[in-house]
Amino acid sequence: MSALAQLIESFAKTTSQRDRDAIDLSVARLLQDYVEARRIVVYRLLDDGPDRRVQKSLVVDRDGDERRPDNVAVSDLPRLIDVPHWYECDLTRDAIHYEIGNGSDATMGTVFPLLGDTRPVGLIEIELESDRDSLRPRDVRLIAGVLRLLGNHLAVLDDGQRDTLTGLLNRKTFDRSFYKIIDRTREQARDRTGLSPCWFAVIDIDRFKSINDRFGHLFGDDVLILVARLMQSTFRGSDQLFRFGGEEFVVVLDAMQRESAEAALERFRQRVADHVFPQVGQVTVSIGFTHIARSEGPDSCFGRADLALYYAKQNGRNQVRCYEKLIDSGLLEKREETTANVEFF
Repeated sequence: MSALAQLIESFAKTTSQRDRDAIDLSVARLLQDYVEARRIVVYRLLDDGPDRRVQKSLVVDRDGDERRPDNVAVSDLPRLIDVPHWYECDLTRDAIHYEIGNGSDATMGTVFPLLGDTRPVGLIEIELESDRDSLRPRDVRLIAGVLRLLGNHLAVLDDGQRDTLTGLLNRKTFDRSFYKIIDRTREQARDRTGLSPCWFAVIDIDRFKSINDRFGHLFGDDVLILVARLMQSTFRGSDQLFRFGGEEFVVVLDAMQRESAEAALERFRQRVADHVFPQVGQVTVSIGFTHIARSEGPDSCFGRADLALYYAKQNGRNQVRCYEKLIDSGLLEKREETTANVEFF
C-alpha cells in the first residue's frame, strides 16, 4: 500500500471516531506514520476572556509512545500570542515553518491549524529531526488538506455535542462521557496506578428565576454565558463541563484528591461571587459534589451530588458542599437510593 493510500485509510478510521481524545491520538499516529517525525504534538485552543490559551493535549514520539501532559487550570496555560509560530499559524490559518535554536540543538518543524467553523480550534505541530530538511511542499499541502477535512468533522461533532447558548457540552453527551470516566477508573484500579478519584459536581445559579423576572431573559442569558466562561477559565482542560439545562451545570473533575476537588470548586464559586455581571450585579452559585465510584450509573452519582446541593441551598446558598463530608459529619443522612425524583432539567 502506498503512503498516500495508507494516509487516506488512516484518515477514514480517524473520522469514524466520536471521542475527541481518540481523534487526537488517531490523527497524531497517522501523521507520525506518514512523515516519521521526532514527535507530533496536538494542541487545543481554549478561550480565557480576551486571551486564547494553548493546551497540549497529546504528544506522540517517533517510537509511537504517547503521553498526555499534566492537567492545569486554563488560566495557567501559555497564551497563544506569546509563541510567534503559534500566533502566526492562528492568524494566517496556514501552515507555518519554524526553527528554534542553532546547530545540533536546533528544533525545526511545521505547525498546522486545525480549523473550526470560523477560526482554528487547535494546532498540530510536526517536529522534525534536526538534520532533516523541512517538509516537502507536497506533504504540507496534503497534510493541510487532511486537517481541513478533520476540522469539518470536528465542527459537525461540536454542533451536536454542545449547548448552543454557552458552548459547554450538552446533556446528550453526558452519559457517554460519564461511562468513559468509569472505564478509565476501573482500568486504573486494575493496574494500581493513578488512583486519585474523579468527582461529580452539580452547580446551580442562586435565585436565577428572580434574575429573569427582574431583568428579563436577555440578561438572564448573559449570566448563563458569563458563568460558563468563568467555568472554562477556572477548571482544567481535562475537566468536563456541561450545561444540563436552565441554570444548572455539571462539572466532572478528572483525577484528584478530595481536598483539591473542593478547592477547585471553591475557587470557581468565589470567582462568580466576585464577578460584576452587567446590569445584574452580583450573582452567586451553590455547588454539591461527590466522588465517582468504579461501578455506578450517572443517576446515582447525580443523586448524591444533588443532595449536597440541596443542603447548600437550604443552609445559606453561595457555598460548596461535599456529600461524603456531610455524611461523615452527621449533617446529612445517608440514603441507599438517591436517584428518585432527580430532575435533569
